[in-house]
Amino acid sequence: MRRLATVFKALSDETRLAMLGLLLREGELCVCDFVEVLGITQSKASRHLRYLVHAGLLQDRRELTWVYYRMADQLGAEQRLVLSGVQELVKQQLPDELLESLKTWKQQKQCDGGCGPSPKKRLSSCRGRCEGTIVRPLALFENGIMKRSPRS
Repeated sequence: MRRLATVFKALSDETRLAMLGLLLREGELCVCDFVEVLGITQSKASRHLRYLVHAGLLQDRRELTWVYYRMADQLGAEQRLVLSGVQELVKQQLPDELLESLKTWKQQKQCDGGCGPSPKKRLSSCRGRCEGTIVRPLALFENGIMKRSPRS
């Protein structure tokens, strides 16, 4: 019963549901992807992702200083049952603006060769080669999909 409660607690947060939905659509994402797309700090993204790992829903892998997350290869019975019921809903509920923001971010990241220095340095090093700029649509904030968080 405790494992089941842990899974439901992990799914009871909108940010974690958005992360799960993005991973269900994309397969694997880096912490920096969540930071840029969801507009949250790195520590907050990592904390939410660790919660999902602890619940047995995700697994991670390190590549140099970067950590990548994907759905767990071996789900327990509780995780498998709960995910089978919610995964399509979670994917369908992702706002188009969030998916567009991810698409733009991935283009920019590819232009710059992957995860790297701060966005300001990344943007200046790109020198116009990127097609898009990361802009979090105001609609994401107005509709309560994303919350404004101070970034240092």
